[in-house]
Amino acid sequence: MSKENPGYIVVEGPIGVGKTSLARRLAEALGARPLLERPEENPFLERFYQSRKYFALPTQLFFLFQRARQIQELKQGELFSSGFVGDFLIEKDRLFAHANLDSDELRLYEQVYQQMSFDLPAPDRVIYLQAPVDVLLERIRRRGVSYEGMIDRPYLQALVDAYTQFFHHYAAAPLLVVNAAEINPVDRDSDFQTLLDYILRIRSGRHFFNPLVSS
Repeated sequence: MSKENPGYIVVEGPIGVGKTSLARRLAEALGARPLLERPEENPFLERFYQSRKYFALPTQLFFLFQRARQIQELKQGELFSSGFVGDFLIEKDRLFAHANLDSDELRLYEQVYQQMSFDLPAPDRVIYLQAPVDVLLERIRRRGVSYEGMIDRPYLQALVDAYTQFFHHYAAAPLLVVNAAEINPVDRDSDFQTLLDYILRIRSGRHFFNPLVSS
């Protein structure tokens, strides 16, 4: 894939790592269409952070249906005319489901999931952003979304561990693991350009991007 035809790129990672901001910047730089999560549309999300036990299932099902609808909208348009950049893998939905649902809820969720027809091809490249929990908590605090202030360390650590396990076994697409604690590709042009050049060179396999901190 080239800069003129970037194909299907996905940026993933835990809450606060900067995946949506990076996906937006990549889409703009590549002339690609963004495929972004829209958490502000989920009416259960704030209540989920207030009481995860009682609102996990409706929160998760809303996200599942929302992502399926986004994919259907893309399929109805010019899907690959200029490529697109997403900030979620559809498989990530199940990662959160397994982290948040009890056994009965998970069985129901899995039944619904199996009935959904996503029909998206595997990405051409996946960028997995990593950062320690302390860094994520500070970034969440700085962006100032009120209900995200209820995210606690144990929950965030559980998500980080789930992502680590998921990507340890991920082999559906070329993967770039990025140390997002040490660079700022959203606000620092030099970091972004270095990362973009690296992304465009990837054709297969698993890669790691851990540059020295820019001065």
